[in-house]
Amino acid sequence: QVQLVESGGGLVQAGGSLRLSCAASGRTFSSYSMGWFRQAPGKEREFVGAINRSGDTTYYADFVKGRFTISRDNAKNTVYLQMNSLQPEDTAVYYCAARQGSYSTSGILYEYWGQGTQVTVSS
Repeated sequence: QVQLVESGGGLVQAGGSLRLSCAASGRTFSSYSMGWFRQAPGKEREFVGAINRSGDTTYYADFVKGRFTISRDNAKNTVYLQMNSLQPEDTAVYYCAARQGSYSTSGILYEYWGQGTQVTVSS
């Protein structure tokens, strides 16, 4: 069982940056690949990026375009999403998710989810 708690969301102006954190409970954090997803009002949840268990491989959605970076610290049971050059279209609730095995772009393959953190980007 893994519990995930996101933090770091907030209101930022266009062009600004935020770093989201996702703290995981449990002793087996390094056994889980981690993903970040987001859901904007009236839209479906979409994949943002993911990182493998060891943290040496990441994968991003095309819309990230080099603006976002995912990292993890297995000693701290935490995964991060550094977001730069934020735009109003990045406004959404951001979720982290965990799954045993390889990372995936499909949310249905993730077993555990956080409660989400709101990111609002003003123009």
